[in-house]
Amino acid sequence: MSTSEPNFDLNNNRSDRQVASQDKAGKPGKLAQTKAKKINSVLQPVALPASQMPEIDQHQAKTHNFDWLTGSPSSQRLLIAAIHPNNFTLTHANETFCRLTGTDTHTLETKPTQLTEIFADFDTPQENRLYRQHLICQIFKQLYHLNFTDPVELEEPLTVTVQSPLYREPRYIQFWLESHLLKISRLNSIDEFADLQPVSYPGKKNGKFYHVLPNLSSLENRLKLENYHIEGHFLLVGFDITPQETQRRLIQLLIQRDSILRPSKFSKINRHLRSLFRAQNTVVLSIERDKAQIFLGNISDKLNPTTYPMQSLRGSHFLRAAKANQVLNIADLAADCQTECERTLLQMGVRSMLLIPLVIKATDSTPSTGQLAGLVGLTSDRPNNFNSTDSQNAETLIPAFLAALRSAIQQRVTTLHNIHPAVEWRFLQEAERRSWGLPPEPIVFNDVYPLYGISDIRGSSEERNRAIQADLIEQFRLAIAIVTAVCNNQKTSLGEQLKIDLKEYAEKLQEEVTVDAEVTATQYLKEQVEIYFDYFASCGEEAQQAVETYRQHCANEHECVYVARAHYDQTINQINMLLRETWERWQGRMQEITPHYCDVEFTDGIDHMIYAGASIDPKFTPFHLRSLRYEQLRALCDCARTAFKIQDQYSTKMQVTHLVLVQDSTVDIFHDEQTDNLFDVRGTRDTRYEIVKKRIDKGVESHSQTRITQPGMLTVVYSTDGEYGQYQEYLRYLAREGWVESEIECGMVEPLQGVSGLRFARVRVLPASEI
Repeated sequence: MSTSEPNFDLNNNRSDRQVASQDKAGKPGKLAQTKAKKINSVLQPVALPASQMPEIDQHQAKTHNFDWLTGSPSSQRLLIAAIHPNNFTLTHANETFCRLTGTDTHTLETKPTQLTEIFADFDTPQENRLYRQHLICQIFKQLYHLNFTDPVELEEPLTVTVQSPLYREPRYIQFWLESHLLKISRLNSIDEFADLQPVSYPGKKNGKFYHVLPNLSSLENRLKLENYHIEGHFLLVGFDITPQETQRRLIQLLIQRDSILRPSKFSKINRHLRSLFRAQNTVVLSIERDKAQIFLGNISDKLNPTTYPMQSLRGSHFLRAAKANQVLNIADLAADCQTECERTLLQMGVRSMLLIPLVIKATDSTPSTGQLAGLVGLTSDRPNNFNSTDSQNAETLIPAFLAALRSAIQQRVTTLHNIHPAVEWRFLQEAERRSWGLPPEPIVFNDVYPLYGISDIRGSSEERNRAIQADLIEQFRLAIAIVTAVCNNQKTSLGEQLKIDLKEYAEKLQEEVTVDAEVTATQYLKEQVEIYFDYFASCGEEAQQAVETYRQHCANEHECVYVARAHYDQTINQINMLLRETWERWQGRMQEITPHYCDVEFTDGIDHMIYAGASIDPKFTPFHLRSLRYEQLRALCDCARTAFKIQDQYSTKMQVTHLVLVQDSTVDIFHDEQTDNLFDVRGTRDTRYEIVKKRIDKGVESHSQTRITQPGMLTVVYSTDGEYGQYQEYLRYLAREGWVESEIECGMVEPLQGVSGLRFARVRVLPASEI
């Protein structure tokens, strides 16, 4: 490397930062102390690979006089440590450093300590980068005699964590790396920076030339450590920034989108709050309507809140803090404890509290008023634990707590149910309203058209009864075999009578199975046979084998013979799964027509309830309604074809019937937070549809008294000529497309309880092969 400017002596070329960081005695100066104001990202240095280690003169390193360091007063807040530049081992440290980290000052010189043993979260890449950048700057200063101000990269701090013996919670320490105690010389003639031509400019006041270094990151890979001889030490100069760093991490945690009341997040927040405020625990009070839920910050898998009526909190410190809308320091709870909630806390050992009210300003509130959305409290088992600094820190956290509480409110509202995407926007809108302190509004969708349909597995009840019968008869056969073996082994009159009872019971099961037989028959066997198994097993080898066979057949979660029923369950589940896949495929197409709410239930078949209208989709038109109705019929026809394939594949006697209920008038639906339903129909004028929906699948024709739904057929139930005219047109379209036969069967529905005047139209669905 060459330059036209004059060379500068090393001793005259220290940067302003270096000169200011030492006085004549070599002690830290004022500029080093100002570095504590800088807060940056976390770093974790460790030793470099052995292949990259520079040559170190250990004798020269040890001759540095560090008396000023080890003899510095313990009252100062500055933490200083001297470390070897090759492996970052600690050799000297001031008393403040040793006391905070628990390091023994007397053993450091004879037994250096790895920094990774003190700070477990050192990071190799960033430490390596800072290490190399410092060496590059010292090489340019000492070997090339360049004059420059240290790049800002060297001012990057290292934030590390230490488990101090002086504190219960971890402490955060911020260090800066100082390299001016290093002395570097070249070992060979290799110059990896020979081609660099640094830019220079004259100083405005003294006329000296200054140089501008290239970006240090571009020079890091050029540096060959094996070319240099290094003596001296790095210095770590830093401060304990636990309050600032804890506050920063706490704010970052609070503003994340997941709920503050999620147990894992709540425990992290609780830990940070305990550290920042020297608190024993955290209390979160969440208010909704006329109830308050209090969550204690115990670290557990579940949060079990205690609920209090808001009326019971009158006169409490909680509401005092809310009314004043400012942080309230309760010096001693024992001196003023008026409510049940506070007395409970006192009994739990709480003596002092710092209460942080979270008051959300509503749009219609004055600047001094708002709605209390919640409250965060810090508790301690010592009186007078909190001070004015704690109150100031608490005020700083209020915006982050409000953001966290709004998120919790929104998630609580939107996760009440598995909300359908078509209506989710309204729930999110209401959650946002409440998060800003506005009073709750009902979630209502007015004037929506109902489209109800069902694919019902016909004969499922009879098939299950047959499965129950087969399993019970088999279990009684096994029980009879046990008692027979016992009687063969020894003469027992009681055993003979028990065998007769079992055979008679089995004969009754052979004739019919009543509704309660599944429970009563197995209970009978438990009480009359199974209780004697230990004795029966001792009555000969045949009886022992019979007992073992019985137990093997009942070794399942039901503790009974469950073979035929297992096959039935599997068949029903398979039918439901295939029908569901078919319906969901069509539901995707229907949502493309117009966004609508669709609730689906799967039991013995599929029930679907669709609501569509302009209050859900503002673009909704009569054409969308007619398109949706026609697509609903096509979907049920495809479900019918799926049922044909199932019947052939599983050789089952169960068949599937399909029905659509028509209503051309609209209904209003609303969300009731007190029920498990996402939506209920509002108003007496709409209840007729709900009544018909619950009873129509059992409807019969008034003339023949046969069921209006038939296997392999699609039944449309309607009330008016206008409704029939529209659906007659749809049935014609279906026949044209090859979904159904063109012949339409019509009839009257036998009056249902509270409902009369219903009619039906029925068509046979064609298998796919007949298109």
